[in-house]
Amino acid sequence: METKTYIEINQEQFRAIAQLPADTPVVMLNLLKFKEAVPETGLSGAATYAEYMKASNPFFERAKAEILFLGRPQRTLIGPEEDVSWDKILLIKYPTVADFLGMVKAEGYPVNLRNQALEDSRLIYCK
Repeated sequence: METKTYIEINQEQFRAIAQLPADTPVVMLNLLKFKEAVPETGLSGAATYAEYMKASNPFFERAKAEILFLGRPQRTLIGPEEDVSWDKILLIKYPTVADFLGMVKAEGYPVNLRNQALEDSRLIYCK
């Protein structure tokens, strides 16, 4: 059985987030699995994602986003030890839903670099 992967935003879920009160604080949990190689950039997925982070920094700053955590999973304490599904975990706090939505919809936001870098991902709204 082929495993399904996820890179693009689910539009139905995006619309649900957009319906929240605009001043609702948001924390987004990003689970990231990088491609070995990215033909479009000639770099590894991890290196391409690093380029995405650099290119998106001005957008994060305008959105007043705060990176709470960026790290690599080390050990599984609950669940199968051999499960190494994710290369990086990223937690980002946005002051409001409006800040998050404005950022991801902004002209020039480098979503293409993010998408090129990733083999699989999850973006989970947390509250």
